[in-house]
Amino acid sequence: MPQPVHPIQVPADWDDTGLLTFEEFCTLIRTPQRTVRDWRRRRIGPHWIRLPGCGRLYVTVAEVRRFLASAMPMHSREERS
Repeated sequence: MPQPVHPIQVPADWDDTGLLTFEEFCTLIRTPQRTVRDWRRRRIGPHWIRLPGCGRLYVTVAEVRRFLASAMPMHSREERS
């Protein structure tokens, strides 16, 4: 029996200025880290930031929302409006 499809969504109560680590982002969008690294190398996907003195990559919650909205087919975006 097929598994139900669960849409990828950022929880509504997350603050847009909040930060997600690279690993948290990959988990949220259910995508292998290798794939997201390839997106980054090809300059597609969300805009990443690196805090001074820290080697980790971060993305803001607002950027995750923007990225997911841009990846959504146009007819789905119109249905949500």
